[in-house]
Amino acid sequence: MTVDRRVLIASSLALAAGPAMARAAPLPAAPGDMVMGSPAAPAQLVVFASPSCSHCAHWWTDDLPAIRRAYIDTGKVRLVFREFLTQPPEFAAAAFLLARRIGQARYFEVLDAVFARQGAIFQSGELFEGLQAIGTSFGLTEAQFAAALSDQKALDAVNARSEIGGVRDKVQGTPTFILNGRKIPGELTVDSLKAALASPAKG
Repeated sequence: MTVDRRVLIASSLALAAGPAMARAAPLPAAPGDMVMGSPAAPAQLVVFASPSCSHCAHWWTDDLPAIRRAYIDTGKVRLVFREFLTQPPEFAAAAFLLARRIGQARYFEVLDAVFARQGAIFQSGELFEGLQAIGTSFGLTEAQFAAALSDQKALDAVNARSEIGGVRDKVQGTPTFILNGRKIPGELTVDSLKAALASPAKG
């Protein structure tokens, strides 16, 4: 699933004008990975998620905070986040472009805001206005937000990362969790992560 730059440009221009609108093999490092936690952590949790996925929003807001406190902030687990596009892909891509425009240091803060407001944004139907409001809260002007959405090189990179997830890593849905090379079925909670860490790899 890829997104055409023209769709994002049209959306940003409208805003500027006014209202409208099983087991997995160990995964090598990928260009564009965003990492949360210590690089020296003994365990690696790869997470594929999308800002337009309601299940991802639920996991991010309800389960990830406890996982952060118990495992990531304590240096036990390193979370490697990989961007993946789901319907509507234009929203997902725009959210990723926004997060990267804000910068690596605050990337996860932007995703925190997007996932926290996802339900309200979708209910309003004003998807790009919702993202622009988040951008404003991080100091972006309307022009800077529009520029972020019209960055062809950045959009190509988002599309490429999503394609890698689908083709190379065989991700079929989100959220997908891979712990030390093993795919973890279902939704990952702090308790199921504890059990998975205690369970030795098979094969």
